Amino acid sequence: MKALTLTALTLLPVLTCKAAEKLDVLKNETPIHAPANPRAIAKIPADFHFIEPGTLTVATAATNSPPLSLLASDNVTRIGSDPDIARLLADSLGLKLKLVPASWEDWPLGISAGRYDVAMFNIAVTEERKKKFDFATYRADNHAFAVKSDSKISQISSPPDIAGKRIIVSSGTNQERILLSWDQQNRAKGLPAVTPVYLTDDASATLTLLSGRADAIFGPHSMAAWKVASRGQTKLVGSGPFRAWVAVTTKKGNGLAPALQAALDSTITGGQYQQVLARWGEQDEAVTHSTVNPPGIVY
Repeated sequence: MKALTLTALTLLPVLTCKAAEKLDVLKNETPIHAPANPRAIAKIPADFHFIEPGTLTVATAATNSPPLSLLASDNVTRIGSDPDIARLLADSLGLKLKLVPASWEDWPLGISAGRYDVAMFNIAVTEERKKKFDFATYRADNHAFAVKSDSKISQISSPPDIAGKRIIVSSGTNQERILLSWDQQNRAKGLPAVTPVYLTDDASATLTLLSGRADAIFGPHSMAAWKVASRGQTKLVGSGPFRAWVAVTTKKGNGLAPALQAALDSTITGGQYQQVLARWGEQDEAVTHSTVNPPGIVY
């Protein structure tokens, strides 16, 4: 792995589980809205064509992945921090919101093929992704290793710590890239290989871990912290080597990113953005302003 360009992010505080304590998911079903922002609306290119006129079509996770995305008590409505931020974006841009549940594997092709205006999947900015997509940041995320609460594993924070272990990870993610890079370093030193356990469904991943069929899960910190605080069946034992910008993602060169940035900034100024992060326990991931196409992760 090449040197990371996000040096400043490594100085941010490590997230804790306290933020996720006593969160009321039922209360979180009440939408948070933002006023339309003329400045953000004015930045929408005159020749930009939304998938549905007057509507922001957003691809978001179909899986149950709290606090990022989950189903409300009606088992139909998609809630979570990503749908909440998507609603603020649509409101600020004077648009209706259409959430389209999709798989992680689908969003890149869906954006490129014009099936979605934007995607919000806890997508981290990488230099490779910037070749095909434009980004407007809305969180600074870390990656976390979690194990069963009674596991003898006390720390996973460097390549030797994963040697010989079975670790749940999602395919095509930055976590997978980190895991495989660490494994390559270990193999070069003669250490036992890691066994990636590829699962995309969060419920299956949790069951696999708790049943002892895997040693650890490596995924977004916010999801891991939520589980620790709400269930008490797991514990955090370490983080990935860096934090990354999480961003609203749209097709490269379509001109929408500056409007998304202005919309996000207006909700930060208005306080609605902070309300969303607070009710989902993500305060430590807050940004003070949105940035278009910041320096991304480099592998």
